[in-house]
Amino acid sequence: MASQFSTYTKAELEKKLKNQKKFAVIKGFIVLLMIVFAIFSTMENGVSFHTFLPLFFIPMLVLMIYEAKKLKQELLSRK
Repeated sequence: MASQFSTYTKAELEKKLKNQKKFAVIKGFIVLLMIVFAIFSTMENGVSFHTFLPLFFIPMLVLMIYEAKKLKQELLSRK
């Protein structure tokens, strides 16, 4: 079965991987800030919406990292 990235050229894959890594780092930083904010918010105000907000964004970050790994594997398979 063909990979979902098999239709991309090598240059397109490299560009997509670069962007994916950059956005994963940015999203990781934002999730980290959300976690810190959630901890301080919970300590000050008790359990609230802000306590659980990072839990909704962590799966998105994991998916981005997983997709970046798949892109990297596709690039390595083409060398």
